[in-house]
Amino acid sequence: MASKPPALIMPDGRPLVRDNLRVEIAAPARTSVRTIQSGHPAQGLTPQRLGRLLRDAEDGDAIAYYELAEEMEEKDLHYLAVLRTRKLAVARLPIEVEPADDSEEAKKDAALIETWLKRDMLQLELFDMLDAIGKGVSTTEMVWDMKPDLWQPSKLLWRDPRWFEFDRVNGTDLLLRGGETGYGEPSPLPAGKFITHYHPSKSGLPIRSGLARIAAWGYMFKNFAIKDWVTFLESFGHPLRIGKYGPNESEENKNILHRALLELGSDAAAAFPETMSIEFVDRKAGTAPNDLWRSQAEYIDDQLSKAVLGQTNTTDAKAGGLGSGQAQVHDGVRADIEDFDAMMLAGTLNRDFVVPFVMFNHGPRKAYPRLKIGRPDETDIAVEIDSAEKLAKMGVKIDGEEMRERAGLPAAKSPETALQPAAPPQMPQNGQESAPGPVAGKKPATGVLDPLKSASGGNRSDRAALNSQIGPDGDAIDATVDEMLGDWEAQVDALLVPVDMLIGEAGDLSEVQARLAQVIGDMDTSDFEQLIARGGFAARLIAQADRGKGTK
Repeated sequence: MASKPPALIMPDGRPLVRDNLRVEIAAPARTSVRTIQSGHPAQGLTPQRLGRLLRDAEDGDAIAYYELAEEMEEKDLHYLAVLRTRKLAVARLPIEVEPADDSEEAKKDAALIETWLKRDMLQLELFDMLDAIGKGVSTTEMVWDMKPDLWQPSKLLWRDPRWFEFDRVNGTDLLLRGGETGYGEPSPLPAGKFITHYHPSKSGLPIRSGLARIAAWGYMFKNFAIKDWVTFLESFGHPLRIGKYGPNESEENKNILHRALLELGSDAAAAFPETMSIEFVDRKAGTAPNDLWRSQAEYIDDQLSKAVLGQTNTTDAKAGGLGSGQAQVHDGVRADIEDFDAMMLAGTLNRDFVVPFVMFNHGPRKAYPRLKIGRPDETDIAVEIDSAEKLAKMGVKIDGEEMRERAGLPAAKSPETALQPAAPPQMPQNGQESAPGPVAGKKPATGVLDPLKSASGGNRSDRAALNSQIGPDGDAIDATVDEMLGDWEAQVDALLVPVDMLIGEAGDLSEVQARLAQVIGDMDTSDFEQLIARGGFAARLIAQADRGKGTK
């Protein structure tokens, strides 16, 4: 009888058990502790109730705290907006899969992950995982589709944080309330079944690290301010109504007067005995600061923006804010938060999703693929192309295909459709447009500088030597230029030795650009200077030879 294969063990030591992978073990049930029925602790919230609610969460009973966190998102529009902005910023970022190494086995593992990531609901599932930004922790249950040739998660289900609790001893291990049956004691989460994302906004226990705990006090005080503001607006513009009656007035007439005062406020009409009077007092002339409550609410909104997004200027237009350099700095702060959020989410997925997925299909590995979530590093491609063009003219070897990919341009489909470099302009000769090839009637001249190369400073060169090299019909200046350009590459190579060394040492193009000016002084220009000197000396001798011909 064949023995069973050994159990797969997660890196943290938990065994992967097959039995519960394809079923939902954290589903809600009406009669269990995992019910969808929710309380509403935000109604009538007072400082005393809020303080007690937060202390109960620290002691292990976080149900009311999670209910308050959800109500805050439902009732506070500003808190919902900034929290949703932060979650969406990460949920829509591109995801890359990095193989563990260059082996075929590692590439196969990475291809498995890449194929699964092409699911339509992935962004929404990532958005649900980022619920941990507000509450400190979020739990997603994976329901596996276990086909003979492939085991993969078919569903990623967000689970209500009220259905879980932290271990009362260490405060960090998450337990499933009611166990797998929903009616037992809290039990540890089985391996390979849940993606548990911790997203602390500060160091400390997970239950105290969510933004909802930080924002709860501001939410409560802002709620007080808005209630007072609404009350003020309801009575604003209505005069204060004062009823007067005599000392011997009956209780019935007093009640009639009171009803008359109320009717004057709502119906602008009332009836009361002639022996009584009503006085109207205009309150608009007072000093009531009608912007007091609005200012308080806006101040609290600014604090929430700082807590969630790290700044305020990308949320609301302010003086010196949107469209200014200050707003760009503030947006950079938000970019840092986005990068950190993406890094933490990728770490959670690598731990709770990538490892069991690869183990189920390819077996245990020494190293596993890694997900990387985030925007690619921004580069100024125009600067890179300009730098590459200048370096190429100096003889530096640069991969053109890689530059094309960095520019994001498609490759040519055929040689006929490929872009071609522009032809260099041709200089006119003898008043006509020049064409490639030798000029008719002229003898190619070479070796004009040869008589000069052995001379010290050109003192041993003479007119006869130049005439023998050029010939009676040759163009001496053209011949000199042709000869000087014939070995320019060897002269330039000596110049570029420091540049070549810099490129070999540099890690990227930006470092080359930064250090290029430093190595210019190390260039050996002696050979190039000698070539220019010989050419100038030859030109002088040619001029003298021409003048000599003219005197004969």
